[in-house]
Amino acid sequence: MLAYISYHPVVRILRISPHGVGIAVGFLLGARLMLPEAKRKGITEDDVYALLTRAAIGAIIGARVAYVVNHLSDYNHPLDALKIWQGGISLLGGIFGAVLLALPEMKKRQLSFWKVMDSAAPGMALGVIIGRIGDLIVGDHLGKPTHFFLGYKCPPPNINTASPCVGTVVHQTALYDFLLTIPLLLFLLWLRKKQRYDGFLLFVFATWYGVGRLIEDFLREDVRHFGMTGSQWTAAATMAICLFMLLFRRRTPKWGRWEQREEPPLEPPTMATTEPEVTEEP
Repeated sequence: MLAYISYHPVVRILRISPHGVGIAVGFLLGARLMLPEAKRKGITEDDVYALLTRAAIGAIIGARVAYVVNHLSDYNHPLDALKIWQGGISLLGGIFGAVLLALPEMKKRQLSFWKVMDSAAPGMALGVIIGRIGDLIVGDHLGKPTHFFLGYKCPPPNINTASPCVGTVVHQTALYDFLLTIPLLLFLLWLRKKQRYDGFLLFVFATWYGVGRLIEDFLREDVRHFGMTGSQWTAAATMAICLFMLLFRRRTPKWGRWEQREEPPLEPPTMATTEPEVTEEP
């Protein structure tokens, strides 16, 4: 038992959850990492801040909606789904919500979706890493019983954890996600040093992270649909699409290239009309 990870989680500090703080700090640091790369791709700071404002709102909505949809049986009244302060959010839902709410602004500003998302990919990885630190502090995403050496030894019953600790030693899936995303961040930072087609970094991020979530969620205690969690179905579908793009298409999709402004058709040249020159006879 001495080999297992053991500590007392801190679910609240002055009524503030370290989990929420981790998500907020992760979002801000991820945005900061995005700025230099966005500038290199011709995206101004004003454009980035406008997108991030919408992405932050979309992340909150998407994270909550995805969780509620996956746990409908937990709610007796529709209004209970609005009580986000009671906990219950989905990281993948937050990512998709952020992207969806920022899309109209990208199109309005005539920005390439693929350039924006490539700029954001390392920042998203950093955001996941920081956010998972918050999960570890509060003891969230505790999974099935295990004898794995990285397993988490459940604290005494009088110590609260953000998610139930069922057993003596359990999988700490937030730790696995944290450890798997660190090399992903380093890989993305290395990849972006070389010029690649737009969308490449996004596809790498989604494929790598999708594989990790697909594996990790088998170790979680969560609601399952046809044998997999909602996050697993989402990760599997996203991973399959992005892997196909990486292995077979290997180029930027035609959709979302809003930076390519359509030039108005050139008008045919008009023939100048001149009156015939009249010469007078002597």
